[in-house]
Amino acid sequence: MRDSLEDRIARLEAIEAIRALKARYLAACDAKDPEAVRACFADGPVHIDYGAIGTFDNADDLVKIYTDIACHPHMLEMHHGSNPRIELTDSHTAEGAWSMQYQLINSNDMTLTQIGGVYLDEYRLIEGEWKITSTHFSAESTLAVELGEAALKKMFAGRRMPMP
Repeated sequence: MRDSLEDRIARLEAIEAIRALKARYLAACDAKDPEAVRACFADGPVHIDYGAIGTFDNADDLVKIYTDIACHPHMLEMHHGSNPRIELTDSHTAEGAWSMQYQLINSNDMTLTQIGGVYLDEYRLIEGEWKITSTHFSAESTLAVELGEAALKKMFAGRRMPMP
């Protein structure tokens, strides 16, 4: 028997809300907005495994590390999530996998880091809002270079490309 139109629409709305949640999270990381990053996670126990950054059992500890490491004007980051594969496991839980491309220009150290990898997430609908309850990032490729004369010829490193 086919699901009702109402059930199919509810599934699509849930999947779109989860996509919007992940977009808010990645945009908050780029904007250096710790409160918005924190708001994407469930309260209480969660599982966060970001490899070399650390493993956390609550979002507040992640946000503290994020604030200490990343929230500086010289840390120019871009997080790009793509190819989402989201599956509702029931009406209040879901799982997702995302391809991730990350770029960091550290204008103090004059370094460029690019990382490609995969996020594996779990989500829960809490008081009408989807939240991340578990996330694991696995780096599949990394490129780290110095932006100095010895490694690359620097044309520009910073927040905005100067106009000619």
